[in-house]
Amino acid sequence: MKKIQMVDLQGQYATIKERVDASIQEVIETTAFINGPEVHAFQKELEEYLGVKHVIPCANGTDALQIAMMGLGLKPGDEVITADFTFAATVEVIALLQLTPILVDVDPVNFNIDIAALEKAITPKTKAIVPVHLFGLAANMDETMELAERHNLYVIEDNAQGIGSKYTSKNGTKTMTGGIGHVGSTSFFPSKNLGCYGDGGAIFTNDDKLAHILRGIVNHGMYERYHHDVVGVNSRLDSIQAAVLRAKLPKLNEYNTARRNAARKYTKAFEGINQIVTPTGFCNAGNSICDTCDCHVFHQYTLRIINSDRDALVKHLNANDIPCGVYYPIPLHLQKAYADTRYEEVNFKVTNKLVKEVISLPMHTELDDEQIDFITKTVIDFVTK
Repeated sequence: MKKIQMVDLQGQYATIKERVDASIQEVIETTAFINGPEVHAFQKELEEYLGVKHVIPCANGTDALQIAMMGLGLKPGDEVITADFTFAATVEVIALLQLTPILVDVDPVNFNIDIAALEKAITPKTKAIVPVHLFGLAANMDETMELAERHNLYVIEDNAQGIGSKYTSKNGTKTMTGGIGHVGSTSFFPSKNLGCYGDGGAIFTNDDKLAHILRGIVNHGMYERYHHDVVGVNSRLDSIQAAVLRAKLPKLNEYNTARRNAARKYTKAFEGINQIVTPTGFCNAGNSICDTCDCHVFHQYTLRIINSDRDALVKHLNANDIPCGVYYPIPLHLQKAYADTRYEEVNFKVTNKLVKEVISLPMHTELDDEQIDFITKTVIDFVTK
């Protein structure tokens, strides 16, 4: 059996090596390292893939979120609501801009922002909502957008883990995540479903005026060289990373299908194991994955371990050379940087439970049946002993 990787970037690279190597070599030979043809071509190709009018490439996913908020003109003291159960980047940019982060609990089934908690948290100071498509599963965008419209709020989609997933609205319309809110953002960190070989990110919008503002912000606030019209930052996707992403983008649907297939095999193996709760798609309240499941791209395959010792399972898997991850071990509202006396533990029952139960298993495009069989047998043997 091949060595099990949490993410097998070497195996993936082997399948696209010729295209990647040639593209990188071309960038080096032309020396068009910054804002070169590869960046502009990738921008257009991603716009077409996502079905959005504007893609603004930038240096990383955290910058993408920050620049999106800057572009909306949010002011210090404005409240921005997001989920407590997510990576810190989602909330750190709110704090960096001297906005006020408001953390709320998540849904116990899909781990995305809880709509009832979101609605309860809205105040006259609220200016924006940041739904996170956590682990690759589309958040409840219909109700999020309805709340935003009712209260005149911006919606900033954190699509760092969800690129390629589709949200099916109540009227049956399917839209790629990231292109539903007023603005969306993503990360191209190497382990992402669409990852480069360094750092990278992008911002999405269908708003022409906002897109113009964002393009200035990413480049020192310039639209004309040495004319600084807005306060900006230096956040550009370099051409070598764009070349890698161009090689991978045509295969993204194939990559996401491979992840879904691996997820189904995991879930099938865990059927009937009472100590394990497997992930589900947005539209499926049961403990299963629907046949199409285009709402989930399984950036992570995350279990809940109940009536068993999650931390001991982590050690057991590591002892058997099976990598795993706990995303996330500490709620954001309990992190020193984001603690707030207004938070009450009674309002974070789901998040406080999840951090003790969740474990993510290896998930990538190169997983094979032998590896999945070994991983699932090792997990089952431990939790049922």
